[in-house]
Amino acid sequence: MCRAGTPREGDFGMKKFIALVFALLLITLDSSAALAQPGPATVPGPAYRINPGDDLEILVWGDERLQRVVRVLPDGTFGFPLVGQVMAAGALPSDLQRIITAGLRPQYKDVVPQVTVLVNNPNGYSFSVIGKVKGPGTFTPGRYVNALEALGIAGGPTEFAQTSRIRIIRKVGQQLQTMPVRLGDALKGDLEGIGPGQIPPIQSGDTMVVP
Repeated sequence: MCRAGTPREGDFGMKKFIALVFALLLITLDSSAALAQPGPATVPGPAYRINPGDDLEILVWGDERLQRVVRVLPDGTFGFPLVGQVMAAGALPSDLQRIITAGLRPQYKDVVPQVTVLVNNPNGYSFSVIGKVKGPGTFTPGRYVNALEALGIAGGPTEFAQTSRIRIIRKVGQQLQTMPVRLGDALKGDLEGIGPGQIPPIQSGDTMVVP
């Protein structure tokens, strides 16, 4: 017989069980709160602009006769029925949607069907890396890259490359521009003294020369 006022063994077991359930409940609530907290926002890259050589899919909803895949010609244009030649180079897909919609408007009595322009293959965004790199050539990465990434895509510099004397040759209209690029510090992992303009973005048609 247990003495009056003395806790029984069953009471201790029940209290231990309640404490364990309470602890598990607190852990669950903490985990749920952590999952509910928003993570760091992803910063979107620059919007893609059309280049010669890109494959575009054009959808005119409700009129399958006009739906097609076109390739942007070297002069930056493509032909579309009832609209004619469309200048695409440098434009956003949304720009082309407005141009095609405006060109089709005289052909419809009522509202023009919705036009959607998709970039199927961004083959037109390409650049070349030549000189003292391990894998020189012309590349179509399918995404925008900067000078440091372009050097990596080309396999990186060779042993005797002068990475502080790299040049980017860019065609602007009928002129050629030369831009100096110094990647020596970045390749050593020293990013403190590098400003935003020292690792420029690569534009389609650029040639990076590594002496």
